[in-house]
Amino acid sequence: MRIFIAGSTGVLGRQIVPLLVAAGHTVAGMTRSQSKVALLREMGAEPIVCDVFDADAVRRAVFEFKPDILLNELTDLPDKLDDLTEHTTLNARMRREGTRNLLAAADAAKVSQVIAQSVAWDMKGEGAKAVAFLEYEVLSRDGIVVRYGQLYGPGTYYEHEKPAQPRISVTDAARRTIELLHAPCGVVSIVDK
Repeated sequence: MRIFIAGSTGVLGRQIVPLLVAAGHTVAGMTRSQSKVALLREMGAEPIVCDVFDADAVRRAVFEFKPDILLNELTDLPDKLDDLTEHTTLNARMRREGTRNLLAAADAAKVSQVIAQSVAWDMKGEGAKAVAFLEYEVLSRDGIVVRYGQLYGPGTYYEHEKPAQPRISVTDAARRTIELLHAPCGVVSIVDK
């Protein structure tokens, strides 16, 4: 299958892309940073440099790649956990506007399946509204919403300890995401048992 992954160089994307490639899929990895092109090539993906907030560019990129599946693993999170609160507005914008642009591109390119990242814990305020928007929009297109627990392991905020529940190791989260490629529409929680 041809799989277009937005957020391909994030903590989870870096785990998912090599698994997709190893499974024989043709993968396009979208990043907004030219400096991550080499990383995507090393992982076996076709790099696509594109800002998700540029709706026309996103539409062209998805349309030209012609994916069977669009996988939305986008977030806009800081490098340090202590700065997370300051990024609430940025991450909410990613979930709203980024999702809107990706779904419009998927519709234009007649993508058969959309899978999108969400969270398995309750949020408040603007973050909660943005998550609700993302989930509603994806489910209204018969897509799959993946509610991940807090990630721990390599490259996460919790490299050496486990966060509070709900949680999931980043490697298990990636592996279990690949298992959803043929899942029916709905909401799936990926958390430790």
